[in-house]
Amino acid sequence: MEKLDVKDRKILYELDTNSRQSFRNIGRRVGLSKDIVASRVKQLKERGIILRFFTYYDILQLGYNFLRFYFKFQYVTPDIKKDIINHFMNDDHVNNLFSTEGSYDLGVLMMVENISDIYPLWRKTLEKYGDYFSEQIFSAYMGELIYGHAFLLNGIEKPQRTPLRKNWGKVKIDELDFQILKLLVADSRIPTVDIANTLNSSVTTITSRIKRLEKLRVILGFSVELDLEKLGYQVWKVDFYLSEYTKLNHIVKYIEQNPLLYSVDYTIGYADLELELNVTDISQLHEIIEDLHSKFPKIIRNYTFFRGIKFYKWYTL
Repeated sequence: MEKLDVKDRKILYELDTNSRQSFRNIGRRVGLSKDIVASRVKQLKERGIILRFFTYYDILQLGYNFLRFYFKFQYVTPDIKKDIINHFMNDDHVNNLFSTEGSYDLGVLMMVENISDIYPLWRKTLEKYGDYFSEQIFSAYMGELIYGHAFLLNGIEKPQRTPLRKNWGKVKIDELDFQILKLLVADSRIPTVDIANTLNSSVTTITSRIKRLEKLRVILGFSVELDLEKLGYQVWKVDFYLSEYTKLNHIVKYIEQNPLLYSVDYTIGYADLELELNVTDISQLHEIIEDLHSKFPKIIRNYTFFRGIKFYKWYTL
């Protein structure tokens, strides 16, 4: 496990909160010069702790549907598993694909304008591999609350727990907006001048377009992807089934005080409440689940949990 000092943890927290802010601004917040911040960030990347900088965006605002499938395998050999993964890898609708451990074996997330767009893939999938699925779960993503990696400040200071949230509705963007968004999703720290040069536009235009995308809540925020395992953490998804759906917000209000909560997902189908948690080990995950059970004994009727262990595609746009 990699060791981080207080300054590195504060820098990572600042990047997690807004990875597009300048190193000078981060330096003011953490008490370092911009050059030292830049040097520390470079070292964190070289150590593999920082994997990339990315942009949170709301695909529902763009008129897309975000569909999620989880599969439990049966009778699957390594060669068949590889064949199934390649089958989904080669489809342009799939923008997130990963192997899991826990309740399921494979997660497939798709971005489509119309749900009917995926029917040919779904039919072909069942024709070729249906016998290898003992369980198949479907849900449609409807938004999330993103709280970030508050655990970075454990023992240092109390983090802000105001989540990034989507804005219900749909907006129209043009091709320039889409290309700007695509570049920012790939690298949230790409300089504005580089975006302008790549897209044959002006810095003034790109700056105003980014501000507009933020105002419209197409861009929800800028963050950093970390190798959490190097920091001694695992990412687990816990899906709860509730007996009283009206109490959902009560559970969210309670769990959002926990610095290990990363996000809350809202979906149609499958589970009633989906939490993403950063924990040190499986026992800590069970402690959180048991705590929720004790606080809401007649509301939570069941749950499942899993985590991604190998990623083949990761939120492409």
